[in-house]
Amino acid sequence: MPLGLYLSVPFCRTKCTYCNFASDVFSKAVFDRYIDRVCSDIENSAATAAQMGAQFDRRVDSIYIGGGTPTILDISQLRRLFVTISQNFDVQPGAEITVECAPGTLSPAMLEGLQALGVNRVSLGVQSFVDKEAASVGRLHSQKTTLDDIANLRRASITNINVDLIAGLPHQTTESWQFSVQQTIASQVPHVSIYMLEVDEDSRLGRELIAGGTKYHAHFVPDDDLTADLYGIACERLEQSGIRQYEISNFAVAGSESRHNLKYWARQPYLGFGVDAHSMILASGSGAEAVRFSTPDSLEAYISGAAQQPTLIDARAALEESFFLGLRLNRGVNLGEIASQFGEQTLASLVVTIDDLVDSGLLERSNHELRLTPRGRLLSNEVFERFLSLPTVG
Repeated sequence: MPLGLYLSVPFCRTKCTYCNFASDVFSKAVFDRYIDRVCSDIENSAATAAQMGAQFDRRVDSIYIGGGTPTILDISQLRRLFVTISQNFDVQPGAEITVECAPGTLSPAMLEGLQALGVNRVSLGVQSFVDKEAASVGRLHSQKTTLDDIANLRRASITNINVDLIAGLPHQTTESWQFSVQQTIASQVPHVSIYMLEVDEDSRLGRELIAGGTKYHAHFVPDDDLTADLYGIACERLEQSGIRQYEISNFAVAGSESRHNLKYWARQPYLGFGVDAHSMILASGSGAEAVRFSTPDSLEAYISGAAQQPTLIDARAALEESFFLGLRLNRGVNLGEIASQFGEQTLASLVVTIDDLVDSGLLERSNHELRLTPRGRLLSNEVFERFLSLPTVG
C-alpha cells in the first residue's frame, strides 16, 4: 500500500497563545540546518524502516507539509524538500500534496513556487473571521487577508482549499461564531476543519485558564457548554450547505475529503519527518502487525540526531486502534471486519462495552456498523477510553 509522507516545519512568525504543538519562533539562521536534517532523514528512509523492523514501500500517494507555518520558509528551501522526496520515493500520479499556510504568508512568489512544486491542496489556519478574536490569540491576519489568499490560490489553480476554525476562542459569542461559519461557507472552500479549544498545560492560554488568570484574554474564553454549542452550530450549518462531516473535526464537499488524514484514521502506513513527526508502517516478520515511531519534540534534540525508538503494534493494540481511530470517522467501524480480522470470540467479548455505550447514547449501531452519535462526538475521549483496556486477542 502506498505511503503518506508528513513533513513537519516547526517555524512560526509568532506563537499563538492556544498552540500546544511543537512549534515556535526561531531565528532563520536555523532553517537551513533543519532542512539539511529532514532531507538526510528522507534519504535514509529505507535504512530507518529496516532498523525499526518495518517494511518499506517507495510508493507515495499523499504528501502533507505541516507546521508551524511552512510558508515562512524560502521557496528554495521548500524546493529542496520536494526534490529530495522525488529522488527517494515514487510519487504516484494524482497524489494529494498539501501545504499548511498562515493567511498573509502567500506572496506572489510563494504562490508561484507552490504551483511549480505540484502543490494541489492548501490548508489555511484561519481560526476566526472576526479580527478581534484572531488578534486576541496572536494571529496576525485579518478577514480581508484570508479572503484575498483564497482568491489568489484559486487564480493559481489551487482550488482544493481547507479552512481551520476554532470554537471557544476569547471574545467568541454565538453571533460572532455564526459569522465565521457563514464567511467560511460563503468562501466556497471544499473542506473545513472545526476544532474546539483545547485547555491543557501545553499552551500559554491553557495554563492561564487552568490557573484562573486573565492573561491572554483567558477570562473572555467561552465556557465548555457554549463551546460545545458552537461546535454543534457549525455541524448543522455546514451540513445544510453540502459540506458534510466525515470525521469528528472534518467536513468536506463530496470527493474533497483529506486523503492524507484519512490514512491516520484508517490505519494506513505513513512516514513522518521533522520535529515531533510520527510514523506507522507495516512490520516485517516480527510477529507484530505494525511499527510506530516518532522523532523528538525538541528542535535541538531533533537536529542533533536523537534516536527513535520503535513501538510494536501487536494484535491487541491493533484492535484498540481500530476502535479509537475508526470511530473518529462518521462511517464508524464495521464489526464484521473486526470479527474477520480479530476473531468472532474477540468481538463477542466486546458486546457488554458496546451495548453500554449504545445505551448511554454515545454510540449507535446499524447492522454491522458502529458509529459515534452527535453526543458521542462531543464526549469522544470518554468513548475511546473504553476501548483502551480491551481483552487479549486470540
